Amino acid sequence: MHVKKGDKVMVITGKDKGKQGTILEAYPKKERVLVEGVNVVKKHAKPSQDNPQGGILSQEAPIHVSNVMPIDPKSGEPTRVGHEVRDGKKVRIAKKSGEALDK
Repeated sequence: MHVKKGDKVMVITGKDKGKQGTILEAYPKKERVLVEGVNVVKKHAKPSQDNPQGGILSQEAPIHVSNVMPIDPKSGEPTRVGHEVRDGKKVRIAKKSGEALDK
């Protein structure tokens, strides 16, 4: 996958197109990611120990990884991802600026 947990991404298609958020979780086997504040759905919850009231909760649902692009650290625009070897380590780079996406 071209993104991982903690990356700042922009949604490029779908009902949340244009929204930005941080990846909370990545599911590589399902090719999906959970992005903060994106694809918020209502979930009916029965009363439980940690939620004694129950009711309708809002939470994020995973979206397909092809619908998100990482944000270029230099320009703040969505960018494609490339790979390069720098100082003996393979790092992800932003195609637009050449800036490293990995810290």
